[in-house]
Amino acid sequence: MPLTLDPNIADADRFYADLLAAHDGLSEAESHAFNARLVLILANHVGDHETLRQALDAAARADDGAGSV
Repeated sequence: MPLTLDPNIADADRFYADLLAAHDGLSEAESHAFNARLVLILANHVGDHETLRQALDAAARADDGAGSV
C-alpha cells in the first residue's frame, strides 16, 4: 500500500487544534511520551510494514527540509 503524502485529513485545522489541546498541561517528557504513544497507535492502525517504512523515510526527509509532509 503506497503512503499518502497529499493532504488527506478532513478539517486538518481542527485536528491540529485537537492535537495541540492534547498537549496542554503536559511537561516536555510527557509530551514526548504522548507523541510516541500516538505514533504507535496510528502505526498499529496502518498495520502494513512497507507503508510504515515509507512513512519513516518521509519523516527523515522532512527533517532535512526535503520532505513534502
